[in-house]
Amino acid sequence: QVQLAESGGGLVQAGGSLRLSCAASGRTSGSRGMGWFRQAAGKERENVAAISWRGGTTAHANSVKGRFTISRDNVKNTVYLQMNNLKPEDTDVYFCAAARTDYGGSYYRNYDYWGQGTQVTVSS
Repeated sequence: QVQLAESGGGLVQAGGSLRLSCAASGRTSGSRGMGWFRQAAGKERENVAAISWRGGTTAHANSVKGRFTISRDNVKNTVYLQMNNLKPEDTDVYFCAAARTDYGGSYYRNYDYWGQGTQVTVSS
């Protein structure tokens, strides 16, 4: 079992920044890729970014490219999502997830462990 705990969400004005963190605990010895997803009530879960086990491969959704950056620190078992130039349409609950393999990509079914989510609200 892998437990994931997100933090860093909150309320920010448009143009502001937030950094989300996702701390992994439990059986973290596996070489898992990690991802960030977001979901608003009544909408499908959307992949925001993904990163491979060693961090050499990253991918970001077109809607956040150039504004968000995913990174990880395997010593701390933590994945980050740096979000800059936030827009009201970025308002969502953000989830981190651990992939079944060393890179999960954008498909949510490639991930088998999920955090509880953290709310990000961007005011205009």
